[in-house]
Amino acid sequence: MAAVEAPVASSSSLETDTAPAPEAAGTAATTAAARTGSEAGVSKAAMATKLLSLSGVFAVHKPKGPTSAELLNRLKEKLLAEAGMPSPEWTKRKKQTLKIGHGGTLDSAARGVLVVGIGRGTKLLTSMLSGSKRYVAIGELGKATDTLDSTGKVTEEKPYDKITQEDIEGILQKFTGNIMQVPPLYSALKKDGQRLSTLMKRGEVVEAKPARPVTVYSLSLQKFQPPFFTLDVECGGGFYIRSLVSDIGKELSSCANVLELTRTKQGPFTLEEHALPEDRWTIDDIAQSLEHCSSLLPAEMALKKSKPEESNEQVLSCEYITLNETKGENDVIKTC
Repeated sequence: MAAVEAPVASSSSLETDTAPAPEAAGTAATTAAARTGSEAGVSKAAMATKLLSLSGVFAVHKPKGPTSAELLNRLKEKLLAEAGMPSPEWTKRKKQTLKIGHGGTLDSAARGVLVVGIGRGTKLLTSMLSGSKRYVAIGELGKATDTLDSTGKVTEEKPYDKITQEDIEGILQKFTGNIMQVPPLYSALKKDGQRLSTLMKRGEVVEAKPARPVTVYSLSLQKFQPPFFTLDVECGGGFYIRSLVSDIGKELSSCANVLELTRTKQGPFTLEEHALPEDRWTIDDIAQSLEHCSSLLPAEMALKKSKPEESNEQVLSCEYITLNETKGENDVIKTC
């Protein structure tokens, strides 16, 4: 009896290996899919936990085109997508907020270093505003615009053919040190709670803000090829390169606007060494950058290590913070 049953069992086993029953195949596929989905869920949960644990200050490379706020939004969306926006069925027992913000707005037409704070690092952004910044600016003589840069409408044209390199170098000392500067009308400065640039775009009459004290640590002419001139500028917070270039044009009995602007340094962060390009806006890359950049900050700005998260099961929400380079203005906090 046993000898007869054995070949049947062997035959059944052979048939299963060569041609599995549809029901069995379907069950195996479902099990594999469930296992894969479960592993993916665990992986996303781990990334969410890591994202929420990030805290500090780092730098990204802002290209020409988007505003600083738009770029921050893009960064935030990339990080949340990588972490996997938690689905409603996740445990809601613990809710965490991802805070991310930038300090020191760059114009949409400018590129360069944009300092970003994440987690408790957003508290350090105000101090970053008052630190030094370095720019390379290309100015164009002979044309003035309403925005003081190449994105605006030409409002005046004057001759520049008699201006020499020596003329430019001779007046730069007037714009070095502690000086007074009138900020541009197209700026993030506010009137009655609204940006001057917004009011200008609406066609409303806007009065120029009074001159205010600013600091220029160094200013040099790098290149002069009429009508273009290239400046290297290191300055303090609240300084406008557009106003500087415009004022230089006026001092030369002509006019000028900014053709290109690159921020090469903000505080200890440089464009070459520290600013992450968009293809490195990942949780792991930012974690490495935070670790590297923490050694660049003064000891008094260092963040204490927080306790590790107790659970993976967290619900993500998000805030982003924009700080304007204006003393006395309130921080703008938006929640998505």
